[in-house]
Amino acid sequence: MCFSATASFSAGIILSTIGVVSVKKAESKSQLAFASIPIIFAIQQITEGILWLALTNPDFAFLKEPCTYIFLFFAQVVWPFWVPYSILKLEKYYRKITGKRILKSIGAIVSLYLGYCLIVYPVNASISGMHITYDQAYPASLSLIVGLLYIIATIVPPFYSSFNRMWLLGVSILISYIITSVFYTDYVVSVWCFFASIISITVYVIILEMKKSKAKADINKIEFQT
Repeated sequence: MCFSATASFSAGIILSTIGVVSVKKAESKSQLAFASIPIIFAIQQITEGILWLALTNPDFAFLKEPCTYIFLFFAQVVWPFWVPYSILKLEKYYRKITGKRILKSIGAIVSLYLGYCLIVYPVNASISGMHITYDQAYPASLSLIVGLLYIIATIVPPFYSSFNRMWLLGVSILISYIITSVFYTDYVVSVWCFFASIISITVYVIILEMKKSKAKADINKIEFQT
């Protein structure tokens, strides 16, 4: 969340709660990666909250660089891989699994490339227009294709799932990205993560739906056996 330290910390607390509940509601190990998405968002938002303090309070200035890198690590390295990976873990149909493996591979490529850039090229965080902006000297020649692959890796998997409600996650991510790209063009990395944190509620709803579906399937199985 990019509007203030208080907002970031508040979001972190809320997301942590949603994440813990989601993980507890998970019915199997295959659901844990997906259910933990809110927890990862929480860590990211708390990190940016600390970064706000580092940018506005000299006493915390020494935390600026590590928090900048940690935040960008989550935003640019974790998410393009974690989203398709966590959804792939849920898939049971072979035809869908094959496609999701391709999407996971795309996400892995994006993660490796952006991770390389994060190590090799200088980055800096600063407050501008009541937001945090991240200056990154990554190669401009590849920015368009990498951005497109990032979108494919994070938006397409939810729409390519056998679970009925998973499309809600795709819609949430897509709307969040569109809003930030249109209204917060210069702060997409930071602001999009605020809107994307709202996606955690969608994750929780999907986990609940999976739990209900399994319970219904178990009841039908018992009735069939009797």
